[in-house]
Amino acid sequence: MKLRDLMFVLPNLFTVSSIFCGFYAMTLCTGEAGPTQLYQAALAIFFGIFFDGFDGRVARLTKTQSLFGQELDSLADVVTFGAAPALLVFKWALQPLGVVGLFGAFLFAACGALRLARFNVLASRSPHGGASSFFVGMPIPFAACGLVSMVIAWQAARGGTLPVEAQWPVFGVVVFLALLMVSTVRYRTFKDLKLSRKSMLVLFFILAGGVFIATRIHPASVIVAYFFLYLVSGLVESVVLLRKHLIAKKAEALAAVIDDDDEDDSPDDVDEQEVL
Repeated sequence: MKLRDLMFVLPNLFTVSSIFCGFYAMTLCTGEAGPTQLYQAALAIFFGIFFDGFDGRVARLTKTQSLFGQELDSLADVVTFGAAPALLVFKWALQPLGVVGLFGAFLFAACGALRLARFNVLASRSPHGGASSFFVGMPIPFAACGLVSMVIAWQAARGGTLPVEAQWPVFGVVVFLALLMVSTVRYRTFKDLKLSRKSMLVLFFILAGGVFIATRIHPASVIVAYFFLYLVSGLVESVVLLRKHLIAKKAEALAAVIDDDDEDDSPDDVDEQEVL
C-alpha cells in the first residue's frame, strides 16, 4: 500500500474511533445501568467529540478530503451524537417519565439525523463545499455535549440517581436542544477566527471564567458553563442579525416611499392651470 493511500485512511480512523466511542457508550447504557456505567458512557461520548473534532482537521492537513469521508462522518455523528446521547439521557433521567420520556429521547435522535441531512444538502449546493462562518442550527456534537456535560457534572459533583424533581427540567432541556438542531439559529463555526488583540482578550476572559467556576463550584461544571455560553451566543447573535435585517427592510421600504413621493412631485406632473 502506498503512503498516499495510508494518508487517506488516517482521518477515517478518527471517524471510526468516534463510532466506537458511541457504540461503547450504548453498551454501557443497556440493561440495569447504574450511575457508574452512565458516567462512563458520558465520558465515552465526550471522547467521541474529541475524535470527531480532529478527523476533518486531519483530512485538511493531509489534503485527503473526500466525499466518502464526509458521508462516513455524518453516519458516525448519527450514532455517537444522536443515538448514544439519546439513550444515555433516557436511562439517566427520562425513563421514569414513561412514554413521554421515550418520546423526548427519540426526538433528540431524530432531530439530530434531520439536522445532518439538511447540512449535507446545503453543503452539496454550496460552491464552497459547505465551508461557512456559521452553522444553520446547533451542530449535533454540541447538542450532544450539552447532554453529556449535564451527566458528567451531576455524577462528578453529587453522584447517585437523579432526583424526581429534576427529571422534567432535563426533559425540557432535551426537547429544547432537539428543536435548536433543526432551527435556523446560526452558530459560529470559528473557521474564520484569527488571532488578534480582541480575540485574545475574549479568550482570556473565557479561560478566567472557567478557572473561577472550577475553583468556586466544581471542575466538572466548567463544561456546562462553556456549553451554555455557546448556546446563548448563538441565540443572541441570531436576534441581533434579525434586528439588523428588519431595520434594513424598513429602510428600503422608507426609501421606496420617498422615491414615490419624489416622482409625484416632479415638474411633469404640475397642473396645466398653474402654468397658465
